[in-house]
Amino acid sequence: MALPLPDPSEQKYSDALKTILHERITRSGGWISFADYMETVLYTPRLGYYSGGAAKFGAAGDFVTAPEISPLFGETLAQYAAHILKPIKQGSILELGAGSGKLAVDLLHTLAQLDCLPQHYYILDLSADLQQRQRTTIEQRIPHLASRVSWLSALPEQFEGLILANEVLDAMPVHLAVWQNGSIAERGVLWEDQGLAWQDRILAEGELFDTAWQLPPTDRPSPLPYLSEISLANRHFIRSLATLLQRGTILLIDYGFGQSEYYHPQRHQGTLMCHYRHHAHDDPFFLPGLQDITSHVDFSAIAQTALDSGLQLTGYTTQTHFLINCGITDLLARTPADQPDDYLPQVSQVQRLISPAEMGELFKIIVLSKNIDGDTAAYGFMRGDLRRLL
Repeated sequence: MALPLPDPSEQKYSDALKTILHERITRSGGWISFADYMETVLYTPRLGYYSGGAAKFGAAGDFVTAPEISPLFGETLAQYAAHILKPIKQGSILELGAGSGKLAVDLLHTLAQLDCLPQHYYILDLSADLQQRQRTTIEQRIPHLASRVSWLSALPEQFEGLILANEVLDAMPVHLAVWQNGSIAERGVLWEDQGLAWQDRILAEGELFDTAWQLPPTDRPSPLPYLSEISLANRHFIRSLATLLQRGTILLIDYGFGQSEYYHPQRHQGTLMCHYRHHAHDDPFFLPGLQDITSHVDFSAIAQTALDSGLQLTGYTTQTHFLINCGITDLLARTPADQPDDYLPQVSQVQRLISPAEMGELFKIIVLSKNIDGDTAAYGFMRGDLRRLL
């Protein structure tokens, strides 16, 4: 598949990032883990994919997220947010990785209508460029609510309310593990004369080895290599959220599976995927810094880490079930069907959000909670709870 070529200025940025990669690999003895590579190409200040100025969301970017598809997504999540905020005095919302700011706008606009505004709406985003876009979007769309929004440079020490992350876990760096003949290797990145290349190194100890040894491929020794991802970053992230959350829930939205499906024998080449100008492909070395790199989420690992960290696993289901449980079809019904110019586009948008052939089945919702009534936190999981699959 031929991918679009960058313009000269974009190529210059990518070449500059390649120089940084070359230097980092050289300083590390000629080899770095894929997690280090992924962190470098996504988050290097001014040059990384999420730290640079390239368009990422919507038709002009590389992919479309649910808040960009329809305001009904954020309006529906607001129904859940209201249930969480009502019993918590001075409860706030913390959105991690707020993208274009569209979800924050739709949430705050709807919560104002429900008379259930959070005391504060915090946004933590590592990209200065995206922070500026979020400010612009919020100031233009909801200027009367902009004073409630503030940006953080790090996670707070304590928090009460709703922590929200939409498509954040999939963009965290992952290690690549290779199981073969009863041994486990880590696949990393080196620099050859022709550029970036792969190299495997046998693991015998350490956190990655201990984690990989407990996963399903270990029980299936084979002469053929089995390659997959392990996100230690996801696990560390959940532990951090568990420490800071005093009361409330953590709502995570992403694409992924439970462990048995994630490490299915037929998924022997992993789930790593790259996105460049609405083209999906599997070459993470293509134009470093100009493309997104993601991995599906192992939701069993998220759930087990949460339980080990003192959180409750309140619910796990598909995006389809969660949005329907929270009333997206009722919100759609507010627009009369006899106004086709307004109604039909919304039907199409909701179809993309909940259809099994679109986002509905692949995207999952997991809610983790602490010190909050179970029935309150479980709103959104009345039907279709899939915790048995974790």
